[in-house]
Amino acid sequence: MKKIVAMAFIAQLALPKVAPTVDQVLSLKRVASPQLSPDGRSVAYTVRETNWDDNAYETEIWIANADTGAVRQLTNAKKSSRSPAWSPDGSKLAFISDRTDKNQLYVIDPLGGEAEGLTTLEDGVSNFEWSPDGRTIAYTATEPKTAAVKDREKKYGEFQVVEQDYRMTHLFVLDVASRATRALTSGAFTVGSFQWSPDGKAIAFDHRPNPSPGSGGASDISIVTVADASVRKLVTQEGPDGSPFWSPDGSKIAFETSMANPSHYYTNSVIATIPAGGGTPTVLTSAFDEDPNIVAWKESGLFFSASYHTFSYLYRLNPDTKAIARLAPADPWVGSGFSFSRDASKVAFLGSDAKSMAEVYVAPATMTNPRKLTDMNAQATSWTTSALEVVSWKSQDGATIEGVLHKPVDFNPARKYPLLVVIHGGPTGVSRAVPFTSAIYPIDVWVPRGILVLEPNYRGSAGYGEKFRSLNVRNLGVGDAWDVISGVDSLIAKGLVDPAKVGTMGWSQGGYISAFLATHDAARFKAISVGAGISDWMTYYVNTDITPFTRQYLKGTPWSDPEIYAKTSPMTYIKQAKTPTLIQHGATDQRVPLPNAFELYRGLQDNNVPSKLIVYQGFGGIGHGPSKPKSHRATMEHNLEWFDQYLFQTAAKSTSAEHKQ
Repeated sequence: MKKIVAMAFIAQLALPKVAPTVDQVLSLKRVASPQLSPDGRSVAYTVRETNWDDNAYETEIWIANADTGAVRQLTNAKKSSRSPAWSPDGSKLAFISDRTDKNQLYVIDPLGGEAEGLTTLEDGVSNFEWSPDGRTIAYTATEPKTAAVKDREKKYGEFQVVEQDYRMTHLFVLDVASRATRALTSGAFTVGSFQWSPDGKAIAFDHRPNPSPGSGGASDISIVTVADASVRKLVTQEGPDGSPFWSPDGSKIAFETSMANPSHYYTNSVIATIPAGGGTPTVLTSAFDEDPNIVAWKESGLFFSASYHTFSYLYRLNPDTKAIARLAPADPWVGSGFSFSRDASKVAFLGSDAKSMAEVYVAPATMTNPRKLTDMNAQATSWTTSALEVVSWKSQDGATIEGVLHKPVDFNPARKYPLLVVIHGGPTGVSRAVPFTSAIYPIDVWVPRGILVLEPNYRGSAGYGEKFRSLNVRNLGVGDAWDVISGVDSLIAKGLVDPAKVGTMGWSQGGYISAFLATHDAARFKAISVGAGISDWMTYYVNTDITPFTRQYLKGTPWSDPEIYAKTSPMTYIKQAKTPTLIQHGATDQRVPLPNAFELYRGLQDNNVPSKLIVYQGFGGIGHGPSKPKSHRATMEHNLEWFDQYLFQTAAKSTSAEHKQ
């Protein structure tokens, strides 16, 4: 019997590998949210699966034994269970689930059994955290509609007074045993992140004037006393101040801040501390040239994560000396989702590299000799995938630009390949050398066909420091285009790319750059795809939910400096457009609203440029991008069809039909 099994395994290994389809890539199970138990013996995490029948991505909670690596599924209900959090004694797991439609709070024995519901709120729970003694849970929830608003809607129907009709999110505490709940905050502000003090007597929280993303630059930090719900302000300076973390002895609070820098969209944030009783903030990371994200404050140090070029790492900061040490099990490495044991001797996290998508790991706090607890990459062992390489080149103004180059596994440097450029959003996003990261553009379907894909980390990208992120201030589109074109030219100069077969695409800021290229380099690209892109900065400025973004990057308004708005807008140059252009946009996009798509489409049509506008329904959240399997399938396959038609001149075909779910 053992011989038969061994022969079957060998035969399976000998089977030829095949290129994945769109549906297979979208059906990959993915891990997230690792949470290490207080004693460091178990890791709770989520696994996301694709439910094609219900057109949903659904997550369930799993638990791994940190010593043996044994894994087991803990929750199994309708819809999703997410955000697992251990009670301080490790005897329970709390989590959020939408199994009854709204996101409610539940608690379950980690050894198994049925989950108990803790809340039945009208609009559900946003976030939560256990109190240090485990008897209470603090959570945030959006306030219900007032009686006045309900009466108004009954009389007039639904309408919204812009920048006035806000529903705030506030902080509550819930007694786990009795389910008794009471509010800790109220009033004309909305609560974001929060953390209990070590003694459980107070909660530090950040808040801003209203829920609009545009008000994020005005966030401050306050402290509420749990016993009497009295609130006192702690940090009130200009600019964003958020993510409060208490020191282990409760005497100080660390937080992420711009320190009143008005250009916070592209300049470095820093970690600062302030006495819990109030005082002057002390900056700890002024010498660190990137955005630090606080993970935890333990006796052994203040831990944060940050990007470094195409990678990301865990760092330990000494609050007394300000010394910073990078902790990494390997280099290069992409680490995220760090979670510590109570004594900070162990850490659980997600780890990935150029050969593997994210897996759950556990390691000593030094990050040496990590143990892999999951094996999600086994799903792709039968696929022909890509070889990923970080490449660099010089842009037009001499700036060094990096990018991720996807190459077929049988890559031949003597051959000239078609090239597709996929441009990330942000602009402070970053493309990483990790497989299966794209759910809008079918990179992993294209590359096995013998196509190179370049993902440039153009100026403004995260991971390269403040000066680099500032290079497209008052230079949007212009400098970004330099970086993309120079990257294409560098690959052509190396003899790797057929200059007659080059296309480009991107979503959000990547869509804007693609639109800019469509009106500037008509002869260079044979096909272009613009996803949720900005076509005119004035159109964007008056419609978007983050108006301050435009004012910071362009250093003016359309009324104070119309010239810079015209210089950086693709529509200014629409008569130069010649490249066939696909435009994809969500119908309810609040970040880059739909008028941008219609403006570009009408301009292309009036100038007789082959173009197609596809408006998608059902994007979730703010509507800025696909959020469901079928909308991801649609955006992917529409891009396959477009580039098949205009770059490869082949008959378009559906790839999902080959693998019905």
